[in-house]
Amino acid sequence: MSGTTIALMWEARATTGRGAELLEWARARAAELAREPLRREVLRAPQDRVLVITWWDAAYGDELPELPEPEAEVITRPVHRWRFESLGAVESAD
Repeated sequence: MSGTTIALMWEARATTGRGAELLEWARARAAELAREPLRREVLRAPQDRVLVITWWDAAYGDELPELPEPEAEVITRPVHRWRFESLGAVESAD
């Protein structure tokens, strides 16, 4: 255990009419990662955008399993990927 939490973000936009297909593809790939993350979440947004976030107990530079690129005809552009180090949750003032 490293004591650091890393979030990997993967975001893609489907070609017209293929949003549901991209969403199901991303869900399946997120469930098939080579290692089990601490947490994973799949989100969607208008314009058939799909976002997958996985959280890992790892150092920032560690090699981590990531979702691959879907087939080119399913997406409008290359996948966007980001890596963030968690600085902890922000508690509500209420």
